[in-house]
Amino acid sequence: MNIGILTAGGDSPGLNAAIRAIGKSAIRSYDMQVIGFLDGFRGLMQNRIVRLDPDKLSGILTVGGTILGTSRDKPHKMDVGGTEMDMTSLMIENCEQHQLDVLVCLGGGGTQKNALRLHKQGFPVVTLPKTIDNDVWGTDATFGFDTALSIATEAIDRVHSTAHSHHRIMLVEVMGHNAGWLALGAGLAGGADVILIPEFPYDVNVIADAISVRRGAGSSFSIVAVSEGARPMDLHLQMEELREIAASSEGDVKKDAKAALAALDASLEGNTQRLAAQLQELTGLEARVTILGHVQRGGIPSAVDRLLATRLGTAAVDFIAAGERGVMVATRGGHTVTVPLEEVAGKRQTVPHDHRWVQSASTLGVSFGQ
Repeated sequence: MNIGILTAGGDSPGLNAAIRAIGKSAIRSYDMQVIGFLDGFRGLMQNRIVRLDPDKLSGILTVGGTILGTSRDKPHKMDVGGTEMDMTSLMIENCEQHQLDVLVCLGGGGTQKNALRLHKQGFPVVTLPKTIDNDVWGTDATFGFDTALSIATEAIDRVHSTAHSHHRIMLVEVMGHNAGWLALGAGLAGGADVILIPEFPYDVNVIADAISVRRGAGSSFSIVAVSEGARPMDLHLQMEELREIAASSEGDVKKDAKAALAALDASLEGNTQRLAAQLQELTGLEARVTILGHVQRGGIPSAVDRLLATRLGTAAVDFIAAGERGVMVATRGGHTVTVPLEEVAGKRQTVPHDHRWVQSASTLGVSFGQ
């Protein structure tokens, strides 16, 4: 049996651990042949491969990023010479040329959708969930999240001293455009006083009031953990209205609503800086912003991410050997299971309002700006 592997979407800690687990277990347990496609679906289209033999898989467990490279290209919308083309058929031909029995795709929500497209067009796939945002539907956790959570928590820990020394409001922006797991977890673990996430649209006046109350009680500084996708209530309502229009309309109306929604979404860039200026004006306290950006993706994966990636990778090979196809290998309730891609693709795991982390934060008096 022959297996192909590719990594797609953003890089994430634990990808190499997963590649290693898939490759070594396939070779050792089932005498399979394993190849990797370079740079995601683009490398699959261009038929750029590397043989994943034991030597190639050695020493990569603790290495960040992905030895295969990655890209955000989509099989059905591939930029070829400046023209957007559907290259799915060519990708399937390349898989067949190498006599692959299955293609294993490691990625987040977009990768799950792209893998499902390949599967529906006749080529068998299996996927693994990776993303620092922890927002892939159908699994309790994605590898990459724990490492990013530790980095974001450490950053919040480090701004406490300057916030206290200068009596400042310190805003720490972390990744999470559509789901707030990273800001919520890091904010709670790092002792943030305010946590702003996409699932809880905020009112800047409520945030300012919470900071003023802290100041009145003798606390001269405040820490605010902010998801990059956190948005004020008025913007949130506009976006929800446009989503409803796009979902219920056709033709130009649908197209215009989607364009307007994309424009509003793009307007979130720089929102944390604007929020800092507003809070400084409303509270009279100096406000400063730290944006972590891609630092959260880098470095050595945590032990938790290495273990999760290894467990999912070895289980994936066992499922493949047993004939499973068109599924994502997930962790649920401590067990490794398969979830049909039809159930995963197009969905997102966001923070429930009654999640235990939210409840703990509320009990501690953390403000969500509501």
